[in-house]
Amino acid sequence: MIRTTDNTFYQALILTADSKRVGTLLKILAKRNLRGTVATTLKSAKMLLDRHHWNLIFLSTEFNAIADQKNGFGIVRHIRGDHPEMPIVMISPTDSSEQAIKAMRFGCVDFFTEPLKSEAINTVLDAYLPNHPTHVMETVHSDDQRTHPIIGRSAALKETVQMARSVARTAAPVLISGPSGTGKELIAQLIHNHSHRCSGPFVQVNCAALNESLLESELFGHEKGAFTGAVLCHQGRMERAHGGTILLDEITETPPAFQAKLLRVLEQMHFERVGGSENIRANVRVVSTTNQDIRQLVQTGRFRADLYYRLAAVRLQIPSLADRMDDLPDLIWWFVNQFAHEAGRVITAISRQTLRMFELYHWPGNIRQLRNMVRTAMILGQGPTLCITQIPWLVEEMKQTPQANDSETESGQSPLQEIERRAILATLTRAEGNQAQAARVLGISDRTLREKVKKYRQQELVAIA
Repeated sequence: MIRTTDNTFYQALILTADSKRVGTLLKILAKRNLRGTVATTLKSAKMLLDRHHWNLIFLSTEFNAIADQKNGFGIVRHIRGDHPEMPIVMISPTDSSEQAIKAMRFGCVDFFTEPLKSEAINTVLDAYLPNHPTHVMETVHSDDQRTHPIIGRSAALKETVQMARSVARTAAPVLISGPSGTGKELIAQLIHNHSHRCSGPFVQVNCAALNESLLESELFGHEKGAFTGAVLCHQGRMERAHGGTILLDEITETPPAFQAKLLRVLEQMHFERVGGSENIRANVRVVSTTNQDIRQLVQTGRFRADLYYRLAAVRLQIPSLADRMDDLPDLIWWFVNQFAHEAGRVITAISRQTLRMFELYHWPGNIRQLRNMVRTAMILGQGPTLCITQIPWLVEEMKQTPQANDSETESGQSPLQEIERRAILATLTRAEGNQAQAARVLGISDRTLREKVKKYRQQELVAIA
């Protein structure tokens, strides 16, 4: 449920030339307890904009045309001029990438094609009308019209996004490095969206998922009869990415023979299908990713140095979650709002113990791991407060994960010991000091709990009655 702090509902203004066509949108908003108000004339729209505060605006392309027949975006400029903080979502009855690009450039936060999908609308609502404010640094739009927000406000994330925007304006190949789960593919999509190739396709190849022969066929395509089972001519992803961007995901997983073929293609910007002789032009911008130390692989001979220099004209390093902990509260709240409907819960707070445990943890799986952990806590937990100690095995999983840095915390304990201590104290608090009940919840024996509490008292880490 989405409510403002004064306990009133958020409000959305829908500007459309035909009120009969917004029934689906109104139903989606109603399911989220969001009030939708419809305006079908320019006069009524201006009156509503001037007299009320709107949290979100949905604008149809037909209404745009009525409002400003010269370029169709006059109403957008008017709204952005008077209310720069107000998110505007454009809705079109036809799929038009050109119109979508123009809408984004004029200040719209998203562009949807009818028929509307509840998943897409809910993603926008989660991004711009959360139960708790989250900072959306950038909104990335994929070719399937899905919205992928980049959440956070840390200096490390800001630097990464700014660098991605800058390199996007060039044609240089980009190598994106970073641990698994940090969002390398999202940054690659951002680069494509901000490039002059943004109206072209964005095609991804998972190099780690294919063996050498399949990888060559998938990337470059094959002719009919090229090998057993090739009963049809197959257009490779390099061809399908014509005029756009191709993402070579986990490029360091490719074998040496394939690396040699790829180098030749990148040098000549031509390729042949497997089993073919026709020279096909490679009109693509190449972006690649890796979760390994590629320079070390080059030094040990496991990755070609000449291919590395060809791919890494510009190199971006994506920070791990541990390097952008300032973004942790925003990310937690984003995932809380994302899974609220699935879990059937309205979360109004995150427990101090949970936030502290998350801050102390080193997150080897990065944002992907955080997402899964919050989802589990949302589904299995109870009440209006997100409390990870309600799921003992999840706390145990955090304790057993190898720690990247086992340095001591301010309490003099290792991070793992600190996580355990806070989990125990939180459970004891909920059990009102009843150690037998707390032990059952934690899944440990009464004796083990008594010994740990005794140790905490001796170390004066906490006063427990």
